[in-house]
Amino acid sequence: MASFIQHTILQNDFILHHNRTVFWEQEKLLILSDLHLGKTGHFRKSGIAVPAAIMKEDMQRFIAAIQFFKPQEVVIVGDLFHSVENKEHELFLKWRNDLKYVPMRLVKGNHDIVPDKWYKKAGIIIEEKQWTHHQFHFVHQPEHIPENIDDADAYYFSGHLHPAISIKGLGKQSLRFPCFYFTGQYCVLPAFGKFTGTYRVEPLKNEQAFAIVENSVIPCS
Repeated sequence: MASFIQHTILQNDFILHHNRTVFWEQEKLLILSDLHLGKTGHFRKSGIAVPAAIMKEDMQRFIAAIQFFKPQEVVIVGDLFHSVENKEHELFLKWRNDLKYVPMRLVKGNHDIVPDKWYKKAGIIIEEKQWTHHQFHFVHQPEHIPENIDDADAYYFSGHLHPAISIKGLGKQSLRFPCFYFTGQYCVLPAFGKFTGTYRVEPLKNEQAFAIVENSVIPCS
């Protein structure tokens, strides 16, 4: 099984990688969503024992993706952080200092509530609701995508839902896996952070889902 799949939208090529990222080949942009960094620290602060290693593993995957694709810019489609500032934000700053040669842009999500001065300190470009690059638009929540997109040359990328798809096995057994979910007008990206819930999607006719199963990307529709 392949570790990535190439997917073409409006004559542009995107690599869907098992590390839960999308790489836009023509523009050299690395696209991801819903890291929810600091979520484990938020739970521990509330007295819930969650291993600190979870965030470190997510950051290691993040750094590995940057080293692999060597993007000209990283675009995060919302929820880079989970809540208010905590010790894990400080850890991110240390990693960011090692990666300051890579421009990063964040389209704010509903969880991105740290002060703007913090983003400036981290060297992150902020977009409040939407960022547009050529014919592609980036928003965090799918409900912010127009219901009827008049422009046939427009396509949206979003996050927020943490989409997943169920794959049925023998009998009545089924397993749920995070996925890339494509409709004719928009894509919902999988949550990059592994300490997140999922929302099961059921692709309609002419829609596509690509499940992320361990180190593989598998077309499911």
